[in-house]
Amino acid sequence: MKPVVVRNIVRADANAIGTLEGCGVSTAHEALGRSGLMKTYLRPIWPGAQIAGPAVTVLLQPGDNWMLHVVIEQCKKGDIVVAGCTTDNTDGMFGELLATSMQARGIKGLVLDAGCRDVKELHKMGFPVWSRAVSAKGTVKATPGAVNVPVVCAGVNVEPGDVVVADDDGVVVIPKKLAVETAAKAQKRKDDEDGKRQQLAKGVLGLDMYKMREGLEKAGLRYVDRPEDA
Repeated sequence: MKPVVVRNIVRADANAIGTLEGCGVSTAHEALGRSGLMKTYLRPIWPGAQIAGPAVTVLLQPGDNWMLHVVIEQCKKGDIVVAGCTTDNTDGMFGELLATSMQARGIKGLVLDAGCRDVKELHKMGFPVWSRAVSAKGTVKATPGAVNVPVVCAGVNVEPGDVVVADDDGVVVIPKKLAVETAAKAQKRKDDEDGKRQQLAKGVLGLDMYKMREGLEKAGLRYVDRPEDA
């Protein structure tokens, strides 16, 4: 990959992004056909954040956070920075000072396939980060990478402008060309689940709501009154 910064990208539909943010990762993942989910090692550094936004991508070199400074200039309010690395790395690429700069730019959060530090300060700031590791190990600024090129982050290929949805369940990426369709499916799924939740809260069993009993019987499940009758 040549060192390059692509200045202009096409971002996913803003209304679709808003819908997907409200639905959350699990529902968006299901609506996308159970695809686009980043590997489970990518975790939020503090709990409770739920965001969605268009991806501004950056490719980092191991142990080198130079390009995290470069990518900030290319972001707009509401963007999410998605950082891949040319090889596996857990060094502390990101901390409080870079977060201050991103927050001033209106960046919603960071998805980082490397290490993060200054967790306590980032929590106080309310700046959300999903990272591969938490590490105090410092980095250098020596080798350029690239901005707004396709990157692989935690096992998922991310194109600039794709929708990133992130919360306590992880991170899912929706291709921008599928954003509107996926948002509609996610909202329908969320509405259906809201209705089911009301029934379950009233004491209706999932066995009955989902009409599972006949299927279980066909699968061989038997009910007995005593262990010796099994």
